Amino acid sequence: MKTKNLVFKGMKIISWIIFVGLCVEAGALVVNFIFSLFKPEAVQNLYQKLDMSDVYQSSKLIFLGMYGFILTIAILKAVMFYIVIVLATKIDLSKPFNHFVSKKIYKICYYTFSIGLLSFIAQRATKQLEHDGFTMDRLNQFWPDSEAFILMAAVIYIIAIIFEKGVEYQDELEETV
Repeated sequence: MKTKNLVFKGMKIISWIIFVGLCVEAGALVVNFIFSLFKPEAVQNLYQKLDMSDVYQSSKLIFLGMYGFILTIAILKAVMFYIVIVLATKIDLSKPFNHFVSKKIYKICYYTFSIGLLSFIAQRATKQLEHDGFTMDRLNQFWPDSEAFILMAAVIYIIAIIFEKGVEYQDELEETV
């Protein structure tokens, strides 16, 4: 039991580290976006040097759409890990099958699927824009793992269904006793 608690505490710490990293990334991308709009010459000195000024000059709508994908995916990842942290801190390992845990697992599943779906759409849009002559190769770093997120969402969904059934069985057992 001590080993399980140690592993669980390690997972909490890792979740916090990932969450902080994702928050920093999302914040840096928001700052990048604001600088891209108001002071584009400073973008070379910012996070990941995400200079899309050529796209901005060609089409503001495409610029806003692609940056929208980047920001939405980054923020969704941070929110998803926040839910993981809430789940990890409030779960009662002696009685894990409860409505709170079930709802949080479903939320994690929906966020994971949303990230995967948006990444997939953004990936396809990027390829189409490259085909149309836009330089988009620097954006591919933001959505290389769309298929992994979609597959992970499927696995988490199965786990959520199992937890939901566990909650139902536990409720029935408590009513019987």
